[in-house]
Amino acid sequence: MRKIALLILVAALLAGCSVAPASLGSSAPEGKEIPGLTWESSMELEFATQFAVDYYEGGYALIEVIGDCRYLVVPEGREVPEDLDGSIKVLQQPLDTIYLQATSAMALFDRIDGLGSIRLVGTRKDGWYVEGAVAAMEEGKMLFSGSYSQPDYELMVEEGCDLAIESTMILHAPKVQEMIEQLGIPVFVEHASYEKHPLGRTEWVKVYGVMLDKEKEAEDFFKTQTDAIRQFRDLENTGKTVAFFYLASNGSVNVRATTDYVPKMIEIAGGNYIFTDISDPDTKRSSISLTMEEFYNTAVGADYLIYNATIDDPIYTIDELIAKDSLFADFKAVKSGDVWCTGKYLFQATDITGELIVDFNHMLMGLEDMHFLYKLK
Repeated sequence: MRKIALLILVAALLAGCSVAPASLGSSAPEGKEIPGLTWESSMELEFATQFAVDYYEGGYALIEVIGDCRYLVVPEGREVPEDLDGSIKVLQQPLDTIYLQATSAMALFDRIDGLGSIRLVGTRKDGWYVEGAVAAMEEGKMLFSGSYSQPDYELMVEEGCDLAIESTMILHAPKVQEMIEQLGIPVFVEHASYEKHPLGRTEWVKVYGVMLDKEKEAEDFFKTQTDAIRQFRDLENTGKTVAFFYLASNGSVNVRATTDYVPKMIEIAGGNYIFTDISDPDTKRSSISLTMEEFYNTAVGADYLIYNATIDDPIYTIDELIAKDSLFADFKAVKSGDVWCTGKYLFQATDITGELIVDFNHMLMGLEDMHFLYKLK
């Protein structure tokens, strides 16, 4: 292709014609062309489907969040290309004064030694379970700057915030996003929660690696998680069933939709999620609320119960579970003593996905050496 383009150029020059550089053509995939930049390659992804990254000469990178927006990462000292499509948001490096509202991203920043780039957060100190974030807030290196719906605009301006990383909750507050952008602060909306494969959520570390120029650190870390589950690729399913849930204050039971990443983790580990076909097609939420009777009808025969303590307080004994509802006394897993609980860290622990799958497998196999699950007494 390049040879043909050169022949065209030579012919044009011999004919005395002027040929713009653009007429040489571009190897950029359709929709990836950026005037003034030369496309080089695309990032290879293993599990994530909700973002894409393309690289251009000079250290530029285009991040596309599928179905939402595109962001051009401009290296320090480089200029924003002229005639850039107005729909593309510019992220000018260095990005070292970030407002992080997306709590699930904090652990990924931590794993690539990127906490120093986060100055403002949308969660108070007592809401963090990432030790590095707690320490940073105690030392005044991170400051609380309001929630996603009520950010502290004045503080963001005073601190020279150069990027706001939001969860999809910001989509319910479009005026807030508009106000932040009017202040000259680009808003990046991460969609990691939309990933179907559990390691797809973790692979978003590569996005933050691009932003902070820490791509090697991101690749190296992500490999630790893929290596952790490599042993399960040819694992024969145990046939054992698992219910993953918690009880809400109103007595309803919250479970994960069948298409959520937690059931997929259980499947990779060699088990079967007890709710084989449960979803909310109207909202596409990852969690579903059931009455206790509905939960009982399906989960009473589950081989294992796992209590999700990321929302509710952790429990430590089977008696505590039965105290929440006496019907639990009838459950097969309660009678056999196969009831487990997660720690509060789980929702923010996008960095230990592979290790948590290992814990699920150890539970199913009757092995010890757990890190993120513990058995109720």
